[in-house]
Amino acid sequence: MFQQILVVCTGNICRSPVGEALLKQLLPGHCISSAGLGALVDHGAEPTAARLAAADGLDLSAHRARQLDAGMVREADLILVMSEGQRLAIAERFPFATGKTMRFGRWLPSREGEGEDIADPYRRDEEVFVHVHRQLTEAARLWQARLGSSRS
Repeated sequence: MFQQILVVCTGNICRSPVGEALLKQLLPGHCISSAGLGALVDHGAEPTAARLAAADGLDLSAHRARQLDAGMVREADLILVMSEGQRLAIAERFPFATGKTMRFGRWLPSREGEGEDIADPYRRDEEVFVHVHRQLTEAARLWQARLGSSRS
């Protein structure tokens, strides 16, 4: 059912490339890509994010940031964003996508039981990147548990 998955963050250089790589590793057979709401177009992955990903066996060396557009949104069966604000921004720009847009951290344990936003680590210190990487890794595993058997 959810074969085309699009992972979205702001610049498409920190969170979404890592989320994309994690889901590709965990959900073979799905078509997974990423983009940014305000992408740093053609930039590679942020070095700290890429180094942490590499330590987990993920290669982000070929990644190039892309700007989110209507075609990508239409093609996606599921759009995973990093925050509620990004979910609302997509709903405003692409109202047709509201029902298929969810937070990447939707299934992470939280006090409210509604998951967690995954903060932007851009231009922050390494411990923030480490925390975000852990959140992305756990969230990807939780998505795998829900989507792993949905292959057509």
